[in-house]
Amino acid sequence: MKTFKQQNEKSVYRMMTRVGHRRAYWAVIGLVAAFSGLSQAQTNTPPISGSATNVTQLGETTVVGKLDEARNKIAGSLGANDYSVGPEQIAATPGGASSQFNQVMLRTPGVSQDSFGQLHVRNEHAFVQYRFNDVILPEGITGFGTEVDTRFISSLDLITGTLPAQYGFRTAGVVDIHTKSGAFNDGGEVSIYGGSYDTYRPSFEYGGKDGKLNYYFSGSYLHSGIGVENPTGSSNPIHDNTDQYKGFGYFSYVLDDTSRLTLMLSASHSDFQIPNNPGQPAGTDPNNNPFPLGGATFNSANNNENQTEQNYYSVLAYQKSAGDFNMQLSAYSHLSTVLFRPDYFADLYFNGVASRVDRSVLANGLQGDASYDIGDKHTVRGGFQVISQRAIANSLTGVFNITGAGDATAPPFQITDNNSKWGWLYGAYLQDEWKISPKWTVNYGARVDVSDQYIQESEIEPRVNAIFKPTTKTTIHAGYARNFTPPPLEGISPTTVGKFANTSNGSANTQDDPVKSERAHYFDVGVTQTILPGLQVGLDGYYKIASQQLDDGQFGSALIVTPFNYHRGIVEGVEATATYKKDGFSAFGNLALSQEKAREIDSAQFNFAPGDLAYIKNNYIYTDHSQTLTGSGGLSYKWQNTLAYLDVLYGNGLRADGDVPNGRKLPSYTTLNLGVEQTIKLPHGALKARLDIVNVADEVYEIRDGTGVGVGAPQFGMRRGFFGSLSYAF
Repeated sequence: MKTFKQQNEKSVYRMMTRVGHRRAYWAVIGLVAAFSGLSQAQTNTPPISGSATNVTQLGETTVVGKLDEARNKIAGSLGANDYSVGPEQIAATPGGASSQFNQVMLRTPGVSQDSFGQLHVRNEHAFVQYRFNDVILPEGITGFGTEVDTRFISSLDLITGTLPAQYGFRTAGVVDIHTKSGAFNDGGEVSIYGGSYDTYRPSFEYGGKDGKLNYYFSGSYLHSGIGVENPTGSSNPIHDNTDQYKGFGYFSYVLDDTSRLTLMLSASHSDFQIPNNPGQPAGTDPNNNPFPLGGATFNSANNNENQTEQNYYSVLAYQKSAGDFNMQLSAYSHLSTVLFRPDYFADLYFNGVASRVDRSVLANGLQGDASYDIGDKHTVRGGFQVISQRAIANSLTGVFNITGAGDATAPPFQITDNNSKWGWLYGAYLQDEWKISPKWTVNYGARVDVSDQYIQESEIEPRVNAIFKPTTKTTIHAGYARNFTPPPLEGISPTTVGKFANTSNGSANTQDDPVKSERAHYFDVGVTQTILPGLQVGLDGYYKIASQQLDDGQFGSALIVTPFNYHRGIVEGVEATATYKKDGFSAFGNLALSQEKAREIDSAQFNFAPGDLAYIKNNYIYTDHSQTLTGSGGLSYKWQNTLAYLDVLYGNGLRADGDVPNGRKLPSYTTLNLGVEQTIKLPHGALKARLDIVNVADEVYEIRDGTGVGVGAPQFGMRRGFFGSLSYAF
């Protein structure tokens, strides 16, 4: 159980909010200004000892801390790997609180980067579960915008390995974000961040208390000249601007010293220009003749493709703590939309296809979790999840007719393909944390999951983890988990393949078996050792055997991924971690050795070339996102009011096509980042000035080269950049 002090540091609330448009953005700022004028009611009543069900009024901050501690007890991670990131490590990340959330995640073990801001945990493609204050966030449509604003994070935990039974549906890893709250973040901050690539990002946050209510707001606007990774290695992307609005609100009302209601709201609206790759050759028909567009010519540097992403989320949670019993019941809703707008004639000229893609998914869910201590030996946990989803996938696609001779004929015409689908997910679990002796603990249980989406599937999933502490400085764990991973409903594009027969968007094959749920056996064993005060090292190994292994790929111009299955898959690897902290000095290092292989594509086959299908049917290949070596590390030192840091990321390259699909890897890369932050104390607040240098050596590195199974355009990492921020905390 975490102490109250640890919980204070770890965090007190979750969620996110983003602002969909400028009016809402400035409206939130107005609300903050209004709240700043409210009187802050302070309760000086000392804590009351005795039964946890005593409803005598306690100090509100003490009550919130006790309830946060009880909530952490409900959702244990015993036996899994739990890597925590606190405010100190976030501050030592390039950009600090203004950094993109995926940059914070890249400093955790076994997490590698991909294009469009995507992340891979232990080489798996997405399928990561996000939680805010232990409430599941239903996933949105995969894109390159992120719902999470780093500014409202108090701390986060990345949980991997053999997950306990309360974690289902998405099991590649769990990211549990603890949000800030007014109870422990009384006051506010306004900030402006900017620098290279026409980057500027104003933001604010404000929190406080008013009697039994504590509240917190944050909001930001980002403009940047690099919204999506550059398809060339130049330092000046073409047509790559982004404008992003985000807002978040947290409200918690203490009913008595044993219960509270929490409301979390978030909104985000992101516009992206799709970057251009100059000098691209014009498209041709099957006889290598240019598409007949009246002799028109186009320059690929002038293309004008755009994508808009919106995400809106709300959750209402009731928490109760009564003696040895703790529970939380949550209802949530999440709307996610993506609209891709092509450059109609240019896309036809270069690709033979121009698709306007409009997708949305609305998810509503109910989640219940509870724990009960039975004496000193057993803590029983149980709960359920029910999620209802409605996905809509509409497209309007411009194509050419293809004659029997293989010629494309003018004029182009449009095909409408609109689809919608309801889907349901059900899950329930029960487990027991059994303290056999002071040195031995076993966490065992099972969950049952049902997926009723495009096909109905279910699975019983036993889970067991054993923890052995031979000394106070050594912890050994080993575990097994049966995992069941349904495909994301919002990612399935039920395109009517026959509609595009004999057109420039026709498929070389028409096989389209439905996407199925992945089922896997997962094994994990590891050890952590405290070597010196403040120095802890860890080593962990894992092995996964999957049937109907899920993957996804970008098929078409829209930067939206679509899932498919491999018949068999294997993931294996080893992770080494180290952390050290003494006085003002902190350091961390992570190194992961891993690979993922799979064979035989079992669904959505029409997306793939016949030659690739034939080879993969009989041979294991590396998946396109398999990276053998991934590393991250950093040093930071805080002396009085000055923070300096050094930060490094390493990857030895994702996969690309060679003699066989995904048969070679891209070159390795190492990026070095430096920064310094100075705090100046003022009578009524503090002024912070910060400088960050990203990719100090200006290394040109390629994340993708445009080849590979399900891979879209080439993508390069950002070149050297200079950024700074000025903020005032009050």
